Amino acid sequence: MKHVWHYDFPRVNLGIIEEDGFITDIFFESDVRNNLPQTEESAPIKRAADQLNEYFAGKRSRFDLPVLPSGTAFQKRVWDAVSAIPYGETRTYKEIAVQAGNPLAARAVGMANNRNPIAIVIPCHRVIGHNGSLVGYGGGLDLKAYLLELEKQYKTQNFS
Repeated sequence: MKHVWHYDFPRVNLGIIEEDGFITDIFFESDVRNNLPQTEESAPIKRAADQLNEYFAGKRSRFDLPVLPSGTAFQKRVWDAVSAIPYGETRTYKEIAVQAGNPLAARAVGMANNRNPIAIVIPCHRVIGHNGSLVGYGGGLDLKAYLLELEKQYKTQNFS
């Protein structure tokens, strides 16, 4: 059964979807999925919300959640590469394309990031333009800048 719950976090409202024990979606309030009615704050959803609260408080640099994003094989390779970007660091679209096995697919990486179903946990906010510019983010460039600054601020802390 699919469960949906919505939360207010610093600077962003997010919806979380869990199905059969897996987090399948974390989405922004501007997303069409935001029209889904709340059903139940299941244990996996609550765990995701707790970890997101720790992230926003600078107390968590990695997520430990059962995620199951739905996408093509290429999208999943991109999301795996994006998930490997260390906390507080960035990579370019081209670097992610190389890591995903297609060095000429920087634009396709951008489209895969655009379709990232699990915002923040799959940290596509850490992917930037080749010249260091902040480009494209489902939550808006202001939120992308905020998340990168948040990580930069807390990067030197020891996390448990």
